[in-house]
Amino acid sequence: MQINITGHHVEVTQALREYVTTKFDRLERFFDKINNVQVILTVDKLHQIAEATLHINGGEIHAKADSENMYAAIDSLTDKLVRQLNKHKDKLNSH
Repeated sequence: MQINITGHHVEVTQALREYVTTKFDRLERFFDKINNVQVILTVDKLHQIAEATLHINGGEIHAKADSENMYAAIDSLTDKLVRQLNKHKDKLNSH
């Protein structure tokens, strides 16, 4: 799984990059056919926004989360992606 991290109005530090990598490595436990991940971290005045697009076999999954803290936004984002991946996996298994 390849992870591309970009920042808008924020510098992506090594600590932030490692945190995103460890959180998104957790997603492979739920669905192992993830090809590419595009993560965009944005600061908009007081809101810290994290959004991600997962390129998987059979489509794309997109999620967006915001918080006052960037780490909390990343946590919320990964939780949303886990729910969406489980839903996608259930749809594949039911067919």
